[in-house]
Amino acid sequence: MTESRNVGPMTAQEPSAAQKILEATGSSAHAGCLFCGKENPIGFKLAFRARDDGSVRAEFACERLLQSYPENLHGGVVSALLDAAMTNCLFSMGVVAVTAEMAVRFLAPVRLGPPAEVTAVVTRVRGPLYYLKAELVQDRTLTARAAATFMKRDRRARAGTPAKAALSGVEARS
Repeated sequence: MTESRNVGPMTAQEPSAAQKILEATGSSAHAGCLFCGKENPIGFKLAFRARDDGSVRAEFACERLLQSYPENLHGGVVSALLDAAMTNCLFSMGVVAVTAEMAVRFLAPVRLGPPAEVTAVVTRVRGPLYYLKAELVQDRTLTARAAATFMKRDRRARAGTPAKAALSGVEARS
């Protein structure tokens, strides 16, 4: 026997708790970011979305003005997209952190024109360190991936003191 239910009109789904935290943390700590800041007048304003599995995702328009070699997105832009995704993944947890180390593996050219999707997820937390991975996919092809270590920002750094306060106790690498 089939049961019929009246579910009412389709409405937009309420943002998840993680999405609300992502948006609040991003706007208070990162509003001027070139990639995801809502207040940067020349920024890309990427709209990261928190997903049920703890990851985040955003779509990026691969515009011609970001070209390196003919018809390819600049590798620095690819790296920055992966970094931005991991930063926003932490924002979805209410964590403000800086990139301490990041390794990027370029697997295929990112073509200009078709949009790309960037995703990130936390893989491990150890004290003030957060380990994440990110991927960039275009037309169902994995084009780049990254693994990174982020360090939680010190309150003094968030209050406007020099950036090195955020990394107190961590030796700089050259």
